Amino acid sequence: MEWRITNIMERKNAWKDYSEADLKELEALCSSYQDFLSDCKTERECTSEVIKLAKEKGYISIEDAIAAGKPLKTGDKIYASCMSKSVILFNIGKKPLEEGLNILGAHIDSPRIDIKQNPLYEESGLAYFDTHYYGGIKKYQWVTIPLAIHGVVVKKDGSKIEICIGENENDPVFCITDLLIHLAGEQMDKKAAKVIEGEKLDLLIGSIPLNDEEKDAVKENIIKILKNSYGIEEEDFMSAELEIVPAGRARELGLDRSMVISYGQDDRVCAYTSLAAMLEMENVDKTSCCLLVDKEEIGSVGATGMQSRFFENAVAELVNLEGSYSELKLKRCLKNSRMLSSDVNAAYDPLFADAFEKKNSSYCGKGVVFSKFTGSRGKSGSNDANAEYLAVLRSIMDDNNVNYQMAELGKVDVGGGGTIAYILSLYGMEVIDCGVAVLNMHAPWEITSKADIYETKKCYVAFLKDA
Repeated sequence: MEWRITNIMERKNAWKDYSEADLKELEALCSSYQDFLSDCKTERECTSEVIKLAKEKGYISIEDAIAAGKPLKTGDKIYASCMSKSVILFNIGKKPLEEGLNILGAHIDSPRIDIKQNPLYEESGLAYFDTHYYGGIKKYQWVTIPLAIHGVVVKKDGSKIEICIGENENDPVFCITDLLIHLAGEQMDKKAAKVIEGEKLDLLIGSIPLNDEEKDAVKENIIKILKNSYGIEEEDFMSAELEIVPAGRARELGLDRSMVISYGQDDRVCAYTSLAAMLEMENVDKTSCCLLVDKEEIGSVGATGMQSRFFENAVAELVNLEGSYSELKLKRCLKNSRMLSSDVNAAYDPLFADAFEKKNSSYCGKGVVFSKFTGSRGKSGSNDANAEYLAVLRSIMDDNNVNYQMAELGKVDVGGGGTIAYILSLYGMEVIDCGVAVLNMHAPWEITSKADIYETKKCYVAFLKDA
């Protein structure tokens, strides 16, 4: 017996619904989103921009709120930052915190290549930075393309030097080299995971030798340039955080300009739309929260990852500012919260159809994606959302005319992935994965549909308002 998908389960293309006013709003959102992607390629840059935009909307730091010593009131707007790599926004609602929060949670780190702590060396007249990749990447995708360096160098006296080289029109760029096809017979026989080894992802940074130097003259010239241009000594790399990312701005893709191609859309597409929705909120019933964290791509570990106590501690401070703190109030607040774990999904790619199960895949242009579960294979590492919660969300989406779809991440036995959902669910709150379908996920240049970006922001506004 052949099973057929009924028409009611097929999700329509969102583009068909848009009025001229919708299209104008969509283009404005996607234009500002492209600027965000272009200017914020690291978690530090994202955090800085989020705080700047939040302050413009009247948010104050949690430290200033504590120092003021005033009880929280409806409409207060507060942010908290952790090590300049994670940030939380709170918009205080009419209901007491004990009744829970409406949380949008996304991550602002992306797969990339990091510079090691002792990176600079010369080989055969060429100067390199030694590297270590971050997160899940196909290493062969990162060779032969223009790359930029972003990050900070902190000197022993505590002074911080901001680095961004390769983004301005007159900046130099950098590159990881690859073997020419003429000599690559042996290389071409290797499995894709071995075509480029991790230790061969070193960044080419220069070739001019310093006069009067006999040994490592090119390296010495690079050291001279760094000192003259940035005040950096070679030893300062020991206390540096420098990230290698694709150079260049986010662009529109397609003759119809219907898509966005850029580095870092996993997961800044959900981070930005969450932020845009949060900044739009004014008078809310339940306290709204936008949680943007680091380290998701390597397991949400460390002080700035979701597994840290940063979020819980910030909420505890809010409960205290509300008056008469107790651990029980904090626990009730977290348990009674609802969350959208806002992360991307794998868009169905007809050129690689064998990896997907069509009925349960996400599609570009069909709206925001809800995933009842993620994980891999036998739902390993998954938060499996309750059917009751899904029913509530379906109602909210339909009431607010949000185009949405349900999906898994590829065929059951092929692979999978995870988000921060399972971590927040440990508090007993309702959590579901929700985000944007992406082509080329984890590649240097990822692709999203403008329609999906627009619908995702609409989804987040509806959730904060009605959940």
